[in-house]
Amino acid sequence: MNSIHMNANTLKYVSLLTLTLQNAILGLSMRYARTRPGDIFLSSTAVLMAEFAKLITCLFLVFNEEGKDAQKFVRSLHKTIIANPMDTLKVCVPSLVYIVQNNLLYVSASHLDAATYQVTYQLKILTTAMFAVVILRRKLLNTQWGALLLLVMGIVLVQLAQTEGPASGSAGGAAAAATTDLSGGAPEQNKMLGLWAALGACFLSGFAGIYFEKILKGAEISVWMRNVQLSLLSIPFGLLTCFINDGSRIFDQGFFKGYDLFVCYLVLLQAGGGLIVAVVVKYADNILKGFATSLAIIISCVASIYIFDFNLTLQFSFGAGLVIASIFLYGYDPARSAPKPTMQGPGGDEEKLLPRV
Repeated sequence: MNSIHMNANTLKYVSLLTLTLQNAILGLSMRYARTRPGDIFLSSTAVLMAEFAKLITCLFLVFNEEGKDAQKFVRSLHKTIIANPMDTLKVCVPSLVYIVQNNLLYVSASHLDAATYQVTYQLKILTTAMFAVVILRRKLLNTQWGALLLLVMGIVLVQLAQTEGPASGSAGGAAAAATTDLSGGAPEQNKMLGLWAALGACFLSGFAGIYFEKILKGAEISVWMRNVQLSLLSIPFGLLTCFINDGSRIFDQGFFKGYDLFVCYLVLLQAGGGLIVAVVVKYADNILKGFATSLAIIISCVASIYIFDFNLTLQFSFGAGLVIASIFLYGYDPARSAPKPTMQGPGGDEEKLLPRV
């Protein structure tokens, strides 16, 4: 019994450490990949390749769930995907949304430094809460409303730190230098475009996450099988996005233009993010997940100073601090701290009060 508890505990902290590193490294890697010298890869193709990587991984996990029996595996796929087309079509909405969202994240990483990108993207907590209230009819605790207010204040301060005063000069100068130094056609730095792309990605992330949660609860299908459906439907949308956005460049320069080992690593890193979150949600609570996200913000800020000559100002630090505080406050549930009454059984509504992010 003790060994089972120790294994679950170990898995919890290993998954949290992995999530922290993945969150921090993904933002830094995306920024580096989009601003380094040399040929720049097409972000739409990277998003598509990440979907292929997720599909292969989830197929393997479903195969493992079916006891590594090939016949059971094929029957399960047929029953869930082909024999139940209406259920599969429900996944079309988040499939399209996730493709657009991931493309917007590349746009944001191309125009915002890694630290600002990491902090701004936490606005997905607000959009997820908003859609949880509207779509799932959840109630938010007073502490959660306060956390959302802190979150917005922190992100506003971070954005102002990048557009005003001395910070603007340093950040703008670094961005301009990056643009000047690049010989491979990297996108010209446009902070406003990066901000709007991040906001769009947050909005889509909130909607897709809540919609996906709703259809997960509506049917007895495993998370991995749902992800197989999601990737299968995302791939056609990804192909469409590639040829709408970058069709002429793909035909002229090739689908894998600008690809090297670093881009392949980035594709796998992005593909693994969602799978890591699924493990964390299973084995860790909101407080620990918030700790992982907060630590990722700090790592991104510190790394940006040394890698990208990021100018860390007092205003940015205060704004990032408010965002980190809001993450912890949002995940805090006073009902868990309070002693439970002995005369009645615990209600099942506590979990519903906390929208998953």
